Amino acid sequence: MTNLEVAPQQELCPPAGPEGTSGPCLQLWPEREVPLGGVRAMNVRRTLPQRGLPTIGAWCFLDSFGPDRIAMSVLPHPHTGLQTVTWPLAGNIRHRDSVGSDVVVRPGELNIMTAGRGVSHSEFAVLPDPNAGAPLPVQRGLQLWVALPDTERHREPAFEQHRELPSVTGPGFTATVMVGEFAGAVSPATMYSPIVGADISCDGLAVLPLNAHFEHAVLVLDGGLTLDGQEVPPGPLGYLGAGRTTLEFQALPGTRFLLIGGEPFQEELLMWWNFVGRTHDEVEQARADWEAQAALPDAAARGARYGLIEGHGPDAGAEAGRIPAPIMPAVRLTPRKRSVGP
Repeated sequence: MTNLEVAPQQELCPPAGPEGTSGPCLQLWPEREVPLGGVRAMNVRRTLPQRGLPTIGAWCFLDSFGPDRIAMSVLPHPHTGLQTVTWPLAGNIRHRDSVGSDVVVRPGELNIMTAGRGVSHSEFAVLPDPNAGAPLPVQRGLQLWVALPDTERHREPAFEQHRELPSVTGPGFTATVMVGEFAGAVSPATMYSPIVGADISCDGLAVLPLNAHFEHAVLVLDGGLTLDGQEVPPGPLGYLGAGRTTLEFQALPGTRFLLIGGEPFQEELLMWWNFVGRTHDEVEQARADWEAQAALPDAAARGARYGLIEGHGPDAGAEAGRIPAPIMPAVRLTPRKRSVGP
C-alpha cells in the first residue's frame, strides 16, 4: 500500500534524543481519518506520524483500513528510505514490485519491502471469479513504515515474505512476533534498527515483558485494555514511553492489539508522500525522478531509479498506468519539535 493523499503534508521528524522521549507513561494520541481518493476512493485511520510524536523507535507511519468490502487497487508507485510492513487482518492482497516479486499475502503472513534508494510496487485485492456471483471479500489490515537509518537508506531494494512467524505465549496473552524480538521469540524478518512489532491476543489479566531500552505503543484492534488505571479502546494510539520492563493490563474478552516499539530513533527525518529522506532537496529529487521515469520506454525504465513492475503495461486494462506524484508545496520546511514528555 501507499500514501495516496492528493495533497500530502511534509513531516519533519526531529531525532528522539533524551529530551524528546518519556519515561513510563500512557498518552492517547487520536486517530484521524485520511481520505485517499484517486484510484482508490477510501479512508484510512492514521495514528502515526502525529504532531509531537512523529516516530516510535524507527516506526514512522501507521495506517489501519477496513473492515470493508473494497476492491483494493493500488497502481505502481514509488518509495525511498523506508521499509513497508504489510499485515493483512482479513482478505488477500497481491503484491508486485520492481524487484521482480509477484506474491499473494494472506492474514497471518508478513510482507516486508525494503525501498532503499528506490523501489516501486503495486497492491491489488485478490477477488473471486466475477462469474461466480460472490460478494467482494472483506478487506482489513495494517500498513506500517519503518525508517531506514542513514547507513542503510541507500541500499539496493529488496523484498521478503514470511508465511510462518514465531508465536509465543505468556501470562494471559498469545503473540505473533511480526518483526524483531519479543518474549524470547525472534522474527525472521530482516530489519535494520532495534525494533519490535507483535500482534497480541489476550483476555483478562495479562503481563507482557518489554525491553526497557525501547519506547513502545499499543493500538487496540478489537476489545479494549485497561492499563495504568486508564481505558484504551480501539482507535487511538497508546504511547507507553520508555523504561518499562513489563506491561500489566486487564483485557476485555476477545481483545487483540498491535504492540510496536524500538530504540528511540536518533536521526532527523523528512517524510513527504511515499518518500522518507533527510532534506527538502532530497525529497524533491525523489519526486522528480519518479515523474521523469513515466516518459521512459520499458527497457529504460527497468534500469531507472524505481525500476519497472511487470503486468502494468498499456494492455493491462484496469491495471494499466501508475500513480503520479502530487505537487510539492511551494514552501520549504520549518522544524517541528517532538513534544512527548512525562
